[in-house]
Amino acid sequence: MSGEISPAGKRPGPGSSPELRASHADRDRVVDVLRIAAGDGLLTADELDERLEVALSARTLSELAGLTADLPPVPATGGGMAGAEAKDVVRIEQVHSGSVERVGRWVVPRRLELAVTYCQVTLDFTDAVITHDTLRIDVEMTGKTLTLVTRPGVVVDTDALRLIHSSVKYRQTPANPHTPVTLRVELVGQKAHGRVVVRPPRRTLAQWLLRRPPSHPAGD
Repeated sequence: MSGEISPAGKRPGPGSSPELRASHADRDRVVDVLRIAAGDGLLTADELDERLEVALSARTLSELAGLTADLPPVPATGGGMAGAEAKDVVRIEQVHSGSVERVGRWVVPRRLELAVTYCQVTLDFTDAVITHDTLRIDVEMTGKTLTLVTRPGVVVDTDALRLIHSSVKYRQTPANPHTPVTLRVELVGQKAHGRVVVRPPRRTLAQWLLRRPPSHPAGD
């Protein structure tokens, strides 16, 4: 069990109190657990929205623990996935259902086949485990928005993507020109009736309060 953390993102310790106050970091960890659970199909979109609202306003660790008590524990992020093997091909098929999300410490495959009709899709590379330098995404998507959340060193190429009544929007923060490219994401195929959005991560609640820009990991 040493490689796992509790659903609230805290390792149990002697003398811990259920009424301990929750920090911004505690809330952020629970938000990550909830989003991963939704991406794995354990929570519906409505359940995710309800729990996120409670998580962001929770005052104690016991309130946060209740939000994830029925979810499996999350592997520790301190290198626990560093040796994870990337799959060659991952195919996602979804039609008129909940959103598709890959967030947190997910392992980036070599190729991703995205066959989605009228479902929101979010691929967040902020904390993703990157084991090679290129990801090809074969897009067969109609409706809604395909969102790619980047970090320094992750670049997105949409030149080979055919757009039908769709648009591509880039929102990028100024990057250090000396930052090496760690992952090139190549979008190919077709996106119809919707948008492709490429953007940096949003600020956490704590960062908004402190008016700080989002932080990024140095690398995997």
